[in-house]
Amino acid sequence: MTTATTTRPVSAPPDGALSHRQILTILSGLVLGMFLAALDQTIVSTAIKTIGNDLHDLTAQAWVTTAFLITSTIAAPMFGKLSDLYGRKRLFMLAIVIFVLGSALCGLSTSMYELAAFRAFQGIGAGGIMPLALAVIGDIIPPRERARYQGYMMAVFASSSVLGPVLGGLLSGTNSFLGVSGWRWIFYINVPIAIVALLVVARVLPAGFNRRERRIDWWGSLMIAVGLVPLLIVAEQGQSWGWTSARSFACYGIGVVGLALFGWIERRMGDDALLPLRLFRNATFSVASAQVAVIGMAMFGGMSVIPLYLQIVKGASPTKSGLLMLPMVLSMMVASLGSGRIIARTGRYKVFPVIGSVLMAAGMGLLTTLHADSALWATDIFMAVFGLGLGMNMQSLVLAMQNSVPAKDMGVASSGSTFFRSMGGTLGTAIFLSILFSEAGTKIGKQYAAAAHSPSFLASAQAHPAQAASLRGNMAGALNNTSFLSSLPRPLSHPFFVGFSGAGDVVFAVVACLLVIAIILSACLKEVPLRLVSGNQARQADEAGIPAGIEGSADSIAAVEEVTAAAEEITAAAAAGALVAPAGPQVTGQVTRADGSPLAEASLTLISSDGRQAGRACAGPDGGYLIGVGEPGNYTLIVQADGCQPYAAPVRVRAGDSPAYVSVRLAGTVVAAG
Repeated sequence: MTTATTTRPVSAPPDGALSHRQILTILSGLVLGMFLAALDQTIVSTAIKTIGNDLHDLTAQAWVTTAFLITSTIAAPMFGKLSDLYGRKRLFMLAIVIFVLGSALCGLSTSMYELAAFRAFQGIGAGGIMPLALAVIGDIIPPRERARYQGYMMAVFASSSVLGPVLGGLLSGTNSFLGVSGWRWIFYINVPIAIVALLVVARVLPAGFNRRERRIDWWGSLMIAVGLVPLLIVAEQGQSWGWTSARSFACYGIGVVGLALFGWIERRMGDDALLPLRLFRNATFSVASAQVAVIGMAMFGGMSVIPLYLQIVKGASPTKSGLLMLPMVLSMMVASLGSGRIIARTGRYKVFPVIGSVLMAAGMGLLTTLHADSALWATDIFMAVFGLGLGMNMQSLVLAMQNSVPAKDMGVASSGSTFFRSMGGTLGTAIFLSILFSEAGTKIGKQYAAAAHSPSFLASAQAHPAQAASLRGNMAGALNNTSFLSSLPRPLSHPFFVGFSGAGDVVFAVVACLLVIAIILSACLKEVPLRLVSGNQARQADEAGIPAGIEGSADSIAAVEEVTAAAEEITAAAAAGALVAPAGPQVTGQVTRADGSPLAEASLTLISSDGRQAGRACAGPDGGYLIGVGEPGNYTLIVQADGCQPYAAPVRVRAGDSPAYVSVRLAGTVVAAG
């Protein structure tokens, strides 16, 4: 295997990479877009009753949530594939434009069905924003360093998903602001933030991309919609329709046929497919995809039950319940950022999905011990344990999927992680809420049957006959509207809280069992060494037919010290006159064989970013070389030697006296034909 390692002053960025400041500038635009897209998945949940009442059609409220979810899920793989063909910047900006137009239209809605249609349009933009933000980071930052920056993005995604209900509750609770209904600001607030994100991305995001003329998988896009839309609809509506109703079975049938046709089309399309099936022959990609789906089910399923426990059992308002979930948000952020820094330092990532899945299962196991009288501090600790595990999983799995595929499929891999997480989240929310409410009715009934023989319950019913009558009158629809419970004396409402808490414990137990699958999958995840080049650099080398898969193997990491020493010797040799040091910025290093012995007379060519030859050199007897460069910038160093495979290494040359050190180890003998 051919490897290259580079050493330089600590303050300098990796060869061919952007500086830390440049990356943070780009990241600011990406994070703003991702924040909005993730926020709008949940912000409507606590405001939907207010919106429905204001638009006089609360019965249609489910479609407002479902429409956004369907279009964002389906749009993700479409944007990912198209960005691999036509570049990220234009498509990312298009996604933001669609999102901001959809947001503005949502704020102008005059009926629930108008709002659902505009939410569907808004969801198309959201479906492009999240995967393309991850793909852009994959393009400009090598996987080894990417973990640091993706940690910020995953922390923003997780926190905005939880903070959405808080902001939705605050805004919908305001009757009017600047003459506009409070709930409309849930959508209007997106407009200025999205415009800022659009301006930042337009100004700082690199636009360079070689367009590839390939077929567009329009039929695959259509069939994935035919397959997923009915399944997502029944996931949202199945509880009210009945899971075995005629409408549900019609959705099952259409969905299965659509997915079968989608698989057939993807096989026929080959590399041009929306989700190329060859990617799933990669064990790391397929295992990570399955784990992302399981984690999505646990994340959204678990987080849909916890706020209900806090609101119904603990009597918290929607806003307060969101604030009470801050321990989970903070622990997710700490785990995501911390794991990113450790991955950047060590180059190892498999340990985090393993530990993270165990912590998530443990957190859910602890949540099963909650009851109606549990202290809030215990709930906070249990949520924090779950959040730590979730933070360790989120970015490490995205990183594994991106690193396991060729650079040309970066968009597909990034959109795949978003797609499978959304699918898992939709199924998890539908399944676990269905379990919750089906169990709640039974358990609440049993608690009231047992309480009927309790002296305190009987005494309270006799002392408060009006409230007891209210309880009897509201029990049939109690799970649809629990507001009457706040007016009941504690002995009359307590059995309801105990029963509902017991139903929540059942859901937490099911989620914990599901996470055992995640633990098994994480143990089976094959750790592919992280590349030390960015997606753009790897793609350019692939297009040139030159292997550039610089991997962070143990051998290459251990060779850094050797390269440092060799670079110092080369500098000393140049100073002594053994190498003639040209004026201006320089690139220096050593070329060696696989066994570490010097490779004399290797040919080295430095190519500028616009394809011009910037300098040439021939390695000396000790393998050392020195190339003068006219000006600082990004270059590609091509190394060739008789009997060895050619090799390309990215180089960033900075202004100043310190040369850029690039040492290359060539391996793999080439035997000439004839």
